[in-house]
Amino acid sequence: METLEQILVRENKITEEQLQKVMAQGNGKSIGRRLVEMGYIAEEDMLKIMSRTLNIPYIKISELKENTEASSNNGEAAISLKDIPKLDDRIPVKFMKEYKIFPLKIDNNTLTLTMADPLDIPTMDEIRLITGYDIKICISGENEILDVIEKHYGTGATTMERIIGDMSEEEIDLMGGEAEEETEHLKDLASEAPVIKLVNLIINRAVEIGASDIHVEPFEGDMKIRYRVDGVLQDVESPPKKLQSAVVSRIKIMSKLNIAERRLPQDGRIRFKSMGKNIDMRVSTLPTIYGESIVMRILDRGGVVLELEKLGFPSKELKQFENLISKPYGMLLVTGPTGSGKTTTLYTALHKINSPDIKIITIEDPVEYQMYGINQLHVKPQIGLTFANGLRSIVRQDPDVIMVGEIRDPETADIAIQSALTGHMVFSTVHTNDAAGAITRLQDMGVESFLISSALLGVLAQRLVRVICKNCKAPVRLEKSSLDELGVKEGLGSFTVYEGKGCDECSNTGYRGRVGIFELLVINDDIRRLILQKTSANIIKEKAREHGMITLREDGWNKVKQGVTTISEVLRVTLEEEL
Repeated sequence: METLEQILVRENKITEEQLQKVMAQGNGKSIGRRLVEMGYIAEEDMLKIMSRTLNIPYIKISELKENTEASSNNGEAAISLKDIPKLDDRIPVKFMKEYKIFPLKIDNNTLTLTMADPLDIPTMDEIRLITGYDIKICISGENEILDVIEKHYGTGATTMERIIGDMSEEEIDLMGGEAEEETEHLKDLASEAPVIKLVNLIINRAVEIGASDIHVEPFEGDMKIRYRVDGVLQDVESPPKKLQSAVVSRIKIMSKLNIAERRLPQDGRIRFKSMGKNIDMRVSTLPTIYGESIVMRILDRGGVVLELEKLGFPSKELKQFENLISKPYGMLLVTGPTGSGKTTTLYTALHKINSPDIKIITIEDPVEYQMYGINQLHVKPQIGLTFANGLRSIVRQDPDVIMVGEIRDPETADIAIQSALTGHMVFSTVHTNDAAGAITRLQDMGVESFLISSALLGVLAQRLVRVICKNCKAPVRLEKSSLDELGVKEGLGSFTVYEGKGCDECSNTGYRGRVGIFELLVINDDIRRLILQKTSANIIKEKAREHGMITLREDGWNKVKQGVTTISEVLRVTLEEEL
């Protein structure tokens, strides 16, 4: 019979090399537990494989409700929170915590338990002896078991509170120190197990809920942890102010930054294994009056959508965009504010056209995702490697396609345009509110209008709107004031709109995930004439609409009618215009 480790290797959940590393540790914990703690596999994946291998039900305790029943993953009898017996008079709470067990229900003379380690036979025998019940075993996550023990038998402490509870008062007081001479001592404390666990918990929770950024913010009386989920910041459980220096130092150590330097901003990068996934994080520190503020941008390489069809393009615009990116030379720009998905769209376009007969080179600040078969260059202004200088060298590398992370200055704009005119396909981004605004932005940078009209093939403006949660999606009454605010002239009764009511699946926000809304300006002869005449962006936009271009608000409104998003989301990310 195969062991659990052999099954994990066979199913490509872990590598043989990872298994050997874990087995070499031999710290008394089970191999499965060590694999999870080292980030080689997500705990849930591990538990599901154990459940299948041992034919023991897997119970996700967090999904048990007070009044609704939840069954285990292999069809066992349903269990709800109302079934949970109080057995602390027979099984001490300390014993439950030490051996990670929790009683789920008593049926006739059978006690159903959930355990983190279902192979712990001595513990099962002891429970059978002290309770007098027959024992039936389920399997659950270790932290879930500890959380539910606290909820039913303890103080209600969360995982974070338990980690902090493991620190002595003396350690916490020392961590509050800011003096220069305490740097070495702070470095030692930041390398202690409780602080490591605390920072790992903050990162793992962010990855678990799909956050794009983690904000660690110092204030006068406390420190705040906030996650940006689907483009919106959310407050989450935060450590006490006294742990601020230790948490910040731990993050700086992970990012290979100088923990003694607290007066200047620093930038770093973390490579992290979380829930079985490789996570890259871009780390930025900023000194504020109450300490260093840290923002960690989570770059989940496995979570990047690289299919144009899944980004949210309307069918007509999708065909037009695919046609533009397949051109042999010219320039295609993507516009929008920071966080609007421009880089993802460009990566997806590159992935679509990437083939052995095409050489693609990118210059970015920073390289967010590594793509196979594409040469990627990271700008380093401190040594003179700017977008403009890098672009000059790239052109000499005989590329077919060039991606410039952003056109920020006249020099970069000029070289990019010249590259497009000399037989290269150039992709880039600019920060403008709409598609037509990109043309005037290039003109403002000093690029001649005749060069723009010759080189530019199209401009894509985009935003990201949150998608209504499918689990709690429900029709709502549409108010005329909402239509007026959006600028819609359609009647009220001709369609149904939806909103999310809020549920556990979407953390009670009513939204889960994001999708793009797009405005694609294709440069045709009429638009070229207007560019040569240095016409304003508004006139170019109106001419493009005459040729069938849909605006950001129009695409947003179409997605509202399709039940994808809400009017409030479209209003949040777009400028006022009449539809």
